[in-house]
Amino acid sequence: MEQPRTLMEAVRFFADEDRTLETAVAFRWPNGIHCPTCGRTDVRFIATRRLWECKEKHPRKQFSAKVGTIFEDSALPLDKWFVAIWAVANCKNGISSYELARSIGVTQKSAWHMLHRIRVAMDVGNAERMDGEVEADETFLGGIAANMHERKRKAVQETFGSLSGRKSVVAGLLRRTTADAASRVHARHVRETVEPGARLLTDSWKSYTGLKADYLHEVVNHRAHEYVRGTVHTNGIENFWSLLQRTVKGTYVSVDPQHLHRYLGEQVFRFNERKANDFGRFAKVVSSISGKRLTYKDLTDHALSPAH
Repeated sequence: MEQPRTLMEAVRFFADEDRTLETAVAFRWPNGIHCPTCGRTDVRFIATRRLWECKEKHPRKQFSAKVGTIFEDSALPLDKWFVAIWAVANCKNGISSYELARSIGVTQKSAWHMLHRIRVAMDVGNAERMDGEVEADETFLGGIAANMHERKRKAVQETFGSLSGRKSVVAGLLRRTTADAASRVHARHVRETVEPGARLLTDSWKSYTGLKADYLHEVVNHRAHEYVRGTVHTNGIENFWSLLQRTVKGTYVSVDPQHLHRYLGEQVFRFNERKANDFGRFAKVVSSISGKRLTYKDLTDHALSPAH
């Protein structure tokens, strides 16, 4: 398969409807096209409508490359979707819905929904437990008190008892051997995520106490201004936090806590795939579009209005 190398090449490449459809088919059905309803493989392609028809008698006999993917029920053509995937997979600090909307010619509301659907595809998962040398650390994400209106600062303080009370705690683990980052992993889940006997490197946060029985647990005391002691440090995972903070504060600005896990997943994906090239990251996302749907209703239930 021909592989574009840059965003400009990708825009030109996916402007051809035939090549775009070929790309979708190659990643969606690597083992051959089959009916998403019954699995039958002897389907007929209807060229005039750019979809397939199953020979089995059942509802939804005709299907497109979008059915059963994050693209389902979207009126937007695949070229816009693929350019959006290329952008979010390769922009180091992410891309806002306003910027994406201007770039591909859709509304901000549509771009916001697209980005969240793409983030669902970015959640490729990792069932393997970590071994070797593992760094564990945590960070806080939330609004900056100095940027709040006086009334909001007062309301937050009255509700939480402090201005930091509304922040979300995000814990993470990084395996040094392959530099895998995993967000949404709290300290109490270390035992579920890290193989016993691994070398565990953390700061002196109290939640990490009691792990020496199962791990080679070594600690750097940041409160005592100790950050590196030979190979004992958490610099790797802190590098990830730095990237995440720049993404959330610099690009997305206002993240609804209900959607925080998807923004974390987006940054985790780019961090774990940072050694791949742009097409490699794009291909990894497109290979994971099947069986994942996120309707606008599901996205906006109990959520704030789309602002990023």
